[in-house]
Amino acid sequence: MAAEAHTVSTEEMEELREAFSKVDVDGNGYISTQELNDLFKAANLPLPGYRVREIVQELSQTMDQDKDGKITFQEFTNVVHGLKSSEVAKTFRKAINKKEGICAVAGTSEQSGTQHSYAEEEKVAFVNWVNKALEKDPDCQHVLPMDPSTNHLFSAMGDGIVLCKMINLSVPDTIDERTINKKKLTPFTIQENLNLALNSASAIGCHVVNIGAEDLKEGRQHLVLGLLWQVIKIGLFADIEISRNEALIALLRDGESLEDLMKLSPEELLLRWANYHLEEAGCSRINNFSSDIKDSKAYYNILNQVAPKGDEEGIPPIAIDMSGIREKEDVRRAECMLEQADRLGCRQFVTATDVVRGNPKLNLAFVANLFNKHPALKKPDNQDIDWSSIEGETREERTFRNWMNSLGVNPRVNHLYLDLADALVIFQLYEKIKVPVNWDKVNKPPYPKLGSNMKKLENCNYAVELGKKEAKFSLVGIAGQDLNEGNKTLTLALLWQLMRRYTLNILEDLGDGQKVTDETIVSWVNNTLQEAGKHTISGFKDGCISSSMPVLDLIDAIQPGCIRYDLLKTEHLTDEEKLNNAKYAISMARKIGARVYALPECV
Repeated sequence: MAAEAHTVSTEEMEELREAFSKVDVDGNGYISTQELNDLFKAANLPLPGYRVREIVQELSQTMDQDKDGKITFQEFTNVVHGLKSSEVAKTFRKAINKKEGICAVAGTSEQSGTQHSYAEEEKVAFVNWVNKALEKDPDCQHVLPMDPSTNHLFSAMGDGIVLCKMINLSVPDTIDERTINKKKLTPFTIQENLNLALNSASAIGCHVVNIGAEDLKEGRQHLVLGLLWQVIKIGLFADIEISRNEALIALLRDGESLEDLMKLSPEELLLRWANYHLEEAGCSRINNFSSDIKDSKAYYNILNQVAPKGDEEGIPPIAIDMSGIREKEDVRRAECMLEQADRLGCRQFVTATDVVRGNPKLNLAFVANLFNKHPALKKPDNQDIDWSSIEGETREERTFRNWMNSLGVNPRVNHLYLDLADALVIFQLYEKIKVPVNWDKVNKPPYPKLGSNMKKLENCNYAVELGKKEAKFSLVGIAGQDLNEGNKTLTLALLWQLMRRYTLNILEDLGDGQKVTDETIVSWVNNTLQEAGKHTISGFKDGCISSSMPVLDLIDAIQPGCIRYDLLKTEHLTDEEKLNNAKYAISMARKIGARVYALPECV
């Protein structure tokens, strides 16, 4: 790779140096290999984990001469030009945001002494979003409204209440409000709130590895913003999914099947939606929400298409003033466009400057919010579509998907079966449970147009082989083809064993390596309950568990006095009362520090 470094032009060198400086904000001239992934994200080209691992491994072997795990700017330049695809390298350079608004963060990385950074415009956008979302919540008035021009956000998140509320806004009923400590807060009750927030964020699919309660309490800026963005994004994307919004089928193109559309990620569906309205307006398509929207003209035309026309009862028409599109200066044109967005109630996330600079994260959020408020799509009547094939996720499927995403798998899993068809995520899960993966045997994207499914099938065959030979899973009757084709029952059988092994590994680590079985767990539960003078269980199939009382008793035995039994009904329960108890039990388990992925309905 080093041999290609001489091809870097002066302009390209400056762009690459700008990306490098986003991570190396203290200017000491290097970053750690562990932070290479941060560097690719800073340049708006996040790579799959395996690709970063390959690059780091190659660096260690060929460039990192003194083996100190540090990468210089010159080595980074060589990495970019060593990427197999020149188009990828080009995208990498062109997509870099300008460095204005990048703030150095106090404190350094333990690995390399490298300072972290965050974007000022993102802080401002998130503060404004939280202020509006929680403006009427009585439990947040002690910190709201936050001043976006200061660092108020980072201290306001420190007691956990705002984060808990934002999680519930993104995925309603994730946290039982009865479990949030709201008054007369002490260091202990604040710690409980932060435990509750972090474990609940993980349960909805946020990647919270390496983020602890202390980080939030101390207001570590890059960690607070990173977690808050994940929570906001999950809420923004919740309805950009065909089973929850069947009108998205209007975005089907000629020659496409329903499955083709269902494979698209929320980001891809948003781009498809934007282009649908641009085509309706007789305008050119866009390819991204960064460089292609900088002149605001695409946004103007989308706003004009989605604005209410007065053809729906009870919704008055809103005529978009298009005169601003003729403004000569980009920032002024963007400001005029945002004034029109405000008339639709959608002036959120971006300033005129953010539009002109093409901030991809904030522009994506702006478009997602616009879609949620004014989709302007109608479910097609005349298309030959098998509506029964559009099923929402089951509780079990959502639990597995959120668990995988919370571990930081890349790419993110949006559709459980479709996104496992090449087994790349499954290989990452094997590594999480300490099953070694030979990445040299794995086919990686981009796959060739001809024979792409064969490459994916080979991966799936290897995944099943690892499960049988290395992990010692029970995979009788399961073949690679089943994973590749998305056989629900057989795919879930593998995922269940992966998640179970992950949980048992954690328990064994806590127990100094002692092997853990179902019997071991039941024995510990009953001993703990007996010592606290509470009723025991016969096993995991004990009918009394459906009331959640054994779970609540166990939590109370671990942390005496924490369960408010006066809030619960304990006998002769209806299904609704059982569900109410389960919601409380799961939130209380997370509050005392347990990482619980199960949903109340599962209990």
